[in-house]
Order: sequence, then structure tokens, then C-alpha cells
Amino acid sequence: MWKWILAAILAAGAAQAQEWKTRDGDILFAQADLQARLSGEELVFYDGGQSVYLADGFYTYTYGGGGTWHGKWRVSEGSVVCVDYVTEVTRCDMIVENAGRLVVLTEDGQRFPVRP
Repeated sequence: MWKWILAAILAAGAAQAQEWKTRDGDILFAQADLQARLSGEELVFYDGGQSVYLADGFYTYTYGGGGTWHGKWRVSEGSVVCVDYVTEVTRCDMIVENAGRLVVLTEDGQRFPVRP
């Protein structure tokens, strides 16, 4: 059992320590600033997806074509937001600002600008 716990801890640390593919002009948020920026907000993406960061820590992501994931969100250092889904899967993304717009960077290098 301890092996599984250690593996989970190491995987979480690796997610935090990875090299994010930022671009020129990307501005990272301080932890408290990102927490305040997201709390109670709904981010709408160009593919129709919507992320909702409720002030009480609950989170939903609804796909553009329907279907919703539920979880709890938390902000880490380095402008990183992690969601612990009810399915026991954790996902971490970096959220930056570039040219006045929020952009979500995924661990696999994708960028998703948020609609104004």
C-alpha cells in the first residue's frame, strides 16, 4: 500500500515540477492572485467548453457538446490549478495571461485561450 501512496505523491510532485510550454508574453499569476481571479468565475473556451471555479472550491467542466465533469479545484505555486475529480483523477493546468487574455496551458503542451 505504501508503494501506491508514494507513487501518487511522486506523480503529483512531477506534475508541479514539469516544464510548461510558455510563450513570450505569458504572465504567470502569484498563487493568491490566481485564487482570487478564478474564484466564482466561469471560463468559456472557443470550442464551447466551460470551466466553472466556484468560490467554495467546487469545479465543473462542461464539454461544448455536453457532458460535465465535477471535482474540487485548488491553486498551487507557479500559476498552476489542479482539479481533483470525483472519478479520483487529478488534472493540473497552468493558467497565464497573455495580451490581456487568460490562456490555459495543459501538461501535454496545448494552449486554450479563454473567450473575452
